[in-house]
Amino acid sequence: MKETKLNTAEDLRNKIFPLLIGLFRTIKLRRRLQFVFLLILIFATSAAEIVSIGAVIPFLGVLSVPQKIFDLPWVQPVIELFNLSEPDQLLLPMAIIFVVAAVVAAAMRMSLLIVQTRLSFATGRELSLSIYRRTLFQPYSKHATQNSSEVINAIIGKAGTVTSGVILPVLNLISGIVMLGSILLMLFYVEPEVALTVFGGFGLLYALIISLTRKQLLADGFRIALYSTTVLKTLQEGFGGIRDVVLHGSQNIYCESYKHTDYLLRRSQGNQVIIGQSPRFLIETIGIVLMTILAYTLTKQSDGLLGAIPILGTLAFGAQRLLPVLQQGYQSWSSIRSSQSSLYDTLALLGQPLPQHAEFNTSLPIPFNSSIDLKGISFRYHSDSGWVIQNIDLKIAKGSRIGFIGATGSGKSTIIDVVMGLLNPTEGHLEIDGKLIDEENQHSWQKHISHVPQSIFLADCSIASNIAFGVPEDQINMENVRKAASQAQISDTIECWDNGYQTIVGERGIRLSGGQRQRIGIARALYRKADVIVFDEATSALDSETEEAVMEAIDNLSTDLTIILIAHRYSTLRTCTEIIKVTDGSISSIGTYQALMNLSDQKL
Repeated sequence: MKETKLNTAEDLRNKIFPLLIGLFRTIKLRRRLQFVFLLILIFATSAAEIVSIGAVIPFLGVLSVPQKIFDLPWVQPVIELFNLSEPDQLLLPMAIIFVVAAVVAAAMRMSLLIVQTRLSFATGRELSLSIYRRTLFQPYSKHATQNSSEVINAIIGKAGTVTSGVILPVLNLISGIVMLGSILLMLFYVEPEVALTVFGGFGLLYALIISLTRKQLLADGFRIALYSTTVLKTLQEGFGGIRDVVLHGSQNIYCESYKHTDYLLRRSQGNQVIIGQSPRFLIETIGIVLMTILAYTLTKQSDGLLGAIPILGTLAFGAQRLLPVLQQGYQSWSSIRSSQSSLYDTLALLGQPLPQHAEFNTSLPIPFNSSIDLKGISFRYHSDSGWVIQNIDLKIAKGSRIGFIGATGSGKSTIIDVVMGLLNPTEGHLEIDGKLIDEENQHSWQKHISHVPQSIFLADCSIASNIAFGVPEDQINMENVRKAASQAQISDTIECWDNGYQTIVGERGIRLSGGQRQRIGIARALYRKADVIVFDEATSALDSETEEAVMEAIDNLSTDLTIILIAHRYSTLRTCTEIIKVTDGSISSIGTYQALMNLSDQKL
C-alpha cells in the first residue's frame, strides 16, 4: 500500500503546471479580471519598493557626506524647491522623502496583502460551492457507489487546501517574483557585483533546497490528501453508528483507528511546516555573515567608512526587503507542491458534468395520464458486475396501488429506482404514457414523484421545515404544511405540542418516535403535491401497532395518487390492487393479495 501511494504521488509530481492551468480555467471570468487588476497592483507595489529603497541612498549620503549629495545634478530640483543654500539643510527634505516613500511602500504592501487574500478566499469559496453543486447534481447511480467522506472532505478540506495551499501561494509567488526582480534591479544599480554575488548565492541555495525537498513534499502532500479523508470517514462512522458503538463497547477501536490515522496526518502536516520554514534560519545567518564581510571590505576602500555608509545602508535595507521575499517565494512553492494531490482531487470533482436542468431549472412535469411502462428493463452497475434485474416488463396504471414483495437483494428496490428515474436501465427503456424517458426529460418525470424510505432523513430544524424539505424557510406555505400533515394523520399530534409546527425535531429526528418520523415523511411527500408516491419498506422498522397506524394513513390517501409500496410482508400490501413478487432479479408472479396468499406463506 505504501509503495502504491508513493508511486501515485510520483506520477503527480510533473503535472503541477497543467494542474495550475486547469485550476485557472475553472475560475469565473469576473475573478480572472480581478486577478489582472491584482497583477497591476503587484507591479505598482514593486515600483513603490524601488522608490523606497532608492530614497535610502540620498538620505544616508546626507548624513555621512552632505556636500557630495548637495552637488549631485538630480538633487538640484529639491534644492530649488525648498530654497536651500547649505548642504546640511538637505537633511530634513531627504528625511521627509525617505519617510514618505517608506510609508507609501508599506501602505501598498498592506493593500496588496488585503486584495490578494480576499481574492484567494473568494475564489476558494466559489470552487467549494462548485464542487458541492456538481456533486449534488450527479446521477443517483454515482452517489450509490461513492463514499460521502471523500466528497465532504473535498468540499471542506481539499478545497480549503487549494485556497490556502495553492491559490494564495501562487499569488504570493507571482508578487514575490516581481518584487524580487524590482529590488535586485535597484541593488544592481547601486553595487552590481556585490548584489549579484550575495543574492545570486541565496537564490542558488534556495534552488538546492527545493531540489532536495520536492519528493518529500509530494509524498507528504499525498498522505495529507489520503489521511484527511480517512480521518473524516472514521469520525462519521463512529458518530453515525453511535448506538451500536455504545452497545458493543467498541469506542476504543474507533479511538485507536482515529489515533493512528490522525498521527500520520499531523506528522505529514508538521513535515510541511518544517520544510517550509526552516531554510529561513540558515539564510538569515548567512546574510548576517555576508553583510559583516561586506561592511569590512567597503571600509577598506579609498572613501573609508563615510563613503561606505550609503552603499552599505542601501544594501542592508534591500536585503531586509529581499530575504523575506525569497523565503516567501520558497514557502509558496513548497506549499503548492505539497498541495498538488489535493489540487488534483479537487479538479477531478470540478470536472464533473452538470445536467441541463442544473443551469435552467425551468422544466415542467411531463404529462402523466395513463401508465408507467417498463419494457425489457435490465440493470447492472458495471459492465463486469452481475445483473441486478433482468428482462422486466411491467405496466403500472395511473391511480393504481401496486405492491412489490421479495427477499432482500431480490431487486425490487432497483426496479423502483428505475421507475423513479434514479437509475438509467442498462438495457430496455422506461415510458410514461408512451413517451420514452431519457436523460433529457428524466428530471421532468421526477417532478411527479415523492419517495418515503424506511429511514426518513430529518434535518435538525422545525417540523414545518422538515415537511417542506428543501424549501427556503421564508418560502414555506404553512397552509400546505398543515394540509399535508392532516392527510398524513399527524396534524393533531403536532398541534398539541407547545411550539406546534416550529418544534425542533433534533438531529435525524431523534426526539420523535418511529411512527411520527414516518408520518412526517408521508407529509413531506404530500407537500410536494406529487401524484406518484413510493413507499420503500416505509413500515418495516416499525412495531405492528405503529405500522398499522401508518398504513391507515397511507390507505386514506387520495385515490388519484399512484401508490407504489415495497414490503417484506404480504399483510402490508393487502390493500394493493396488484402485488408483484420479485425473485432473483426477475418478476416471478403477479396477482391480487388473496390470490398470492393462497400460494405463499404470510411472511417470506
